[in-house]
Amino acid sequence: MESVAVNNLGLLLHDAGRLLRKRFEARSKDLGLPSAQWRLLVRLMREGGAPQIRLAELLEIEPISVSRLVDRMVEGGWVRREKDPADRRVNVVVPTAKANHAFDELRGMADDVIDEALAGVAPADRSALIAALSTIVANLSGPVSPDRATSPCENAQ
Repeated sequence: MESVAVNNLGLLLHDAGRLLRKRFEARSKDLGLPSAQWRLLVRLMREGGAPQIRLAELLEIEPISVSRLVDRMVEGGWVRREKDPADRRVNVVVPTAKANHAFDELRGMADDVIDEALAGVAPADRSALIAALSTIVANLSGPVSPDRATSPCENAQ
């Protein structure tokens, strides 16, 4: 792969993600869910309910931030806290009927944004893009191996 493409990959992935979020936020603002809340809701719906500590891991934010976020979502009627039957010290956050209904709307909006983003991209290229991104995610999801723990700057010396 040519170095220009490799040098641009990180920026392109970042910009694409940022623009997707921005476009989605513009479409979903009428639901009354700020981006942090709809991101939590999406993770929660995928998990089917989760302890706050798990949500913090999934969202890559501090547990105290998740607690405040969940507080606001409880006040808005989006989620509720339930005691974990296996460990009563743990709160499990579960979506409400309001959240389930909104999630269906969010999914439709997300589909529209993805269709807009992929306009003009051939079906075969869409499949290749999804496969490549899935491979990237799989490659980077595991622990960092000791031989790859150094920064690129250290390797260049």
